[in-house]
Formats: sequence, structure tokens, C-alpha cells
Amino acid sequence: MAMCELWRVWGMLLVTVLGCGRCRPVDGEPPCAASGRAKYSLIFTGKWSRTAFPKQYPLYRPPAQWSPLMVVTHSSDYHMWRVGEYASNGVREFAEKGEAWSLMREVEASGEKIQSVYGVFSAPAIPNGIEQTSTEFEVHARHSLMSFMVRIVPSPDWFVGGDSINLCEGDNWKEQMSIDLHPYDAGTDSGFTFSSPNFATIPQETVTEVTI
Repeated sequence: MAMCELWRVWGMLLVTVLGCGRCRPVDGEPPCAASGRAKYSLIFTGKWSRTAFPKQYPLYRPPAQWSPLMVVTHSSDYHMWRVGEYASNGVREFAEKGEAWSLMREVEASGEKIQSVYGVFSAPAIPNGIEQTSTEFEVHARHSLMSFMVRIVPSPDWFVGGDSINLCEGDNWKEQMSIDLHPYDAGTDSGFTFSSPNFATIPQETVTEVTI
């Protein structure tokens, strides 16, 4: 990313390996050749300040903040959300309201149906725009991908996140990753400002990256 664009970064994700261990191989050819399991620490840092993002910055009802962070570790058979595709009902409810129950049920159903999900993890909400939250999670060769979402609060249906981030590189686990995060529109609400009232998008649109 060019230096002149750094002001557009809404948050940063830092993923660091905490340890690796050997595990038994799973059936079939794994998409990752790394041996054992790897345990990671994930730190989300919000960078949503009035100085960096003065346009319509929400000061109250509610003020700028972040929802709990939802993390799923999975195989290439699963996608929590994808740019250019329609958001599921679970993603819609999380992006619009911060409610995770439907999303959790969708994740669990995918895990039971095609065994594509390895684990679901969360990190606490952040009560303002510029603090940190963190969690730990585990991956292995069959499930070496990580996807996540954090809702921008308040907002119509905006969030930051990552889709199918691969923590495996050849036959090794990545030691550390730092990712600049940008906002996405879930395509389910047509509000134009952070505090816009509910205004359902009909017909629903696909998930897109947005400039706010």
C-alpha cells in the first residue's frame, strides 16, 4: 500500500504463531503440507478516530466502536463471506445488528455437513474506535484458512474482515502476518451514513469494498 493511502486503513490485524506440534494426517490430500497443528494469537487494532476519519464521525447514540470479532478456521470448502457474492442471512444479521446466532448456526451446519470448519472463536467488543481486542485459535493442515468479521458500530451494514487467509506456506506455518483492513458493505442495507435508520436493500446486492 502506498504511503499516501495509509489514512484509509480502518484497522490492523496481527496474527502470530504461538507454537506448533505434530498431528496425525487426515483423510485425503491436505491443501497444506505443514505438519502438526499451529496455535496463533490474533490481535485486532481499531484505527477509527475522528482525526483520521472526520467525515460524519459518530460521537453518540452510539459513539464509534467495534462489535465482537468473529473468527472461523476452515478448509477451502467454506467461505464465511466473499466479495462479489451475496451475504448469507447470518452475515447480514451480524453486519447490520452485531447478532451472531444465525452466523454461528450457519458455521456449525457447514462443519457438520462437509467437515469444512475446524473451529469458531471470538474476541470481545471494543467500546471505542481505536483500541485492541484479541483471541487465540488453532489450525492444522486440513483447515489452514482463517476468516473473520468485525462490525463497524454504528453503521447500516458495514464491516471489516478477511476471507480465507491462508496461514500455511508450503510445508511451513507462517510465523506472523500483519494485514491492513478496509471496510466492506454487506449489500443488505442502503443507509448512507453511520447512523442511518434501517433501509433494506431490495433486491439484495453483493458484498463490496467501500470508501466511507
